[in-house]
Amino acid sequence: MLTYDILIVGSGGAGLYAALESRMEEDLQVGVLTKVYPTRSHTGAAQGGVNAALANLDPTDTWQDHWFDTVKGSDYLADQDAAEIMTREAPMVVREMEHWGCPFSRTDEGKIAQRPFGGASKPRACFSADKVGHVMLHTLYEQGIRHGVNFLNEWQVLSLMHDGQRCQGVTAINTQTGRVHTIQAKAVILATGGHGRIYWTRTSNALGNTGDGTAIAFRAGLPIKDMEFIQFHPTGLRRTGILVSEGARGEGGFLLNGLGERFMSRYAPEKMELGPRDLVSRSCETEVREGRAGPEGEVFLDLTHLGRERILERLPQIRELCIEFEGVDPIEEPIPIKPTAHYSMGGIHTDLNGQTSIEGIYAAGEAGCVSVHGANRLGGNSLLDILIFGRRAGKHALEYARNNSFTPVDTGQEEADTQMIASMMEGESGASIADIRRAMGNLMAEKVGVYRNGKDLESAVSELADLQEQFKTVRIQDKTKAFNTELVSALELKNMLDLAEVVAVGALERKESRGAHTREDHPERDDGNWLAHTMATLGDDGRPKLDFSPVTITEFEPKARTY
Repeated sequence: MLTYDILIVGSGGAGLYAALESRMEEDLQVGVLTKVYPTRSHTGAAQGGVNAALANLDPTDTWQDHWFDTVKGSDYLADQDAAEIMTREAPMVVREMEHWGCPFSRTDEGKIAQRPFGGASKPRACFSADKVGHVMLHTLYEQGIRHGVNFLNEWQVLSLMHDGQRCQGVTAINTQTGRVHTIQAKAVILATGGHGRIYWTRTSNALGNTGDGTAIAFRAGLPIKDMEFIQFHPTGLRRTGILVSEGARGEGGFLLNGLGERFMSRYAPEKMELGPRDLVSRSCETEVREGRAGPEGEVFLDLTHLGRERILERLPQIRELCIEFEGVDPIEEPIPIKPTAHYSMGGIHTDLNGQTSIEGIYAAGEAGCVSVHGANRLGGNSLLDILIFGRRAGKHALEYARNNSFTPVDTGQEEADTQMIASMMEGESGASIADIRRAMGNLMAEKVGVYRNGKDLESAVSELADLQEQFKTVRIQDKTKAFNTELVSALELKNMLDLAEVVAVGALERKESRGAHTREDHPERDDGNWLAHTMATLGDDGRPKLDFSPVTITEFEPKARTY
């Protein structure tokens, strides 16, 4: 049995920052378990910026402005005490990243460069050309190596263990050997990122974003919160869904429909292209629905007026992606785009320190839901979230591990997981992983997408239950143990199906439109009945059971959200 004082599951920005804070006591054993090599984590795909009220571009910017923008952008579903912590601490963590060597772009005066982002009243997105997530991830990994963090690379987490009160650890499979292990830990921090791959065929998420930490927490009886809120980013490449950064609009890009009209004047006359993502995505979808799209049902992002020099300086990766995946050079012609599933506002329910309902179990980043994003996340706040709450979870876990002993572990979970894998490996025929995965992705995109309605959501819930039944008959054709990627795909599909069902059930239950959740049959926001967080737990029947909890309002009373 492997043993760590603190085990972090996931090696993106939240996990690596948590690991650094946990290693401040060098006598504690800290491990990071990750299914990919750390520098391949999805944090590296973030392009546009990390928000902080540094006031380098606009000297009037304050963290209070950032706080209000965040709460307003959330459609007033964010917990305002959590949003206050995030925005107040933002300048400190961004400067800490700078001191660790993160190479931000610079102003002429040598300060960290900032650009406008959607839903923000001031330009506060700190950037490094169009690859800020990449440079942040590498900076954090370098610091982790420097401080002696132990990495378990290419391990897939299977189950989360606790005794009902305190953390025991996890089970995981070492994909290099195919063996299931029990890993005992005083504290476990789940930082496995989002679950955008439940949309599969229409998402900007990496192939590994299958919600593993959120799913094992759900199956272990922990509540997961606000799962119906899925953000569609307005500018995914037409055919692949690969992200085109909001930084492209922050630099001055225009959105055009198939008629060449700059259509955001109809939907956000003040903010135009820099409205919040939920509004801009709905606007793009509406243009398509009303017959003003391009030949493949797309709209366009026009950067040509920015000029070659500015595009090469500020958006070089975007240009490369457009050329490689769409055959379009944005220096010369507009980029064809469609809204793409991008971010999960919901996740594992935590307090302000990342602590879950079980002592010693924490969650941070997109896997967790301290609820700073509410019903809609502002661009630039995701990278900030992983820094702030990865750091806070690491600090709290450090104190917990220092003051508590190990909880005895029952090896029964390792035996059960070993048997579960063995049953999938037995036999030569069964349901197809690819077919189930494709069906799940298509129905989520068609029935639980940008626009939703009760009839489609009821159908989605029923179809997902059918897919769950089909999954029980999945059989792995590859019988090898080492690096069995088919087995990993099956384990990931199990997690995605569980979370897709929670998303659909929550969306069906929430009979209002708020932020990224738009019900055509309930088009208005309803604060009287639905100013509440959706809490989902696993019921005795194996289906999600919903409850609701109040939103924390401290400073800003909900009002109409206009841009």
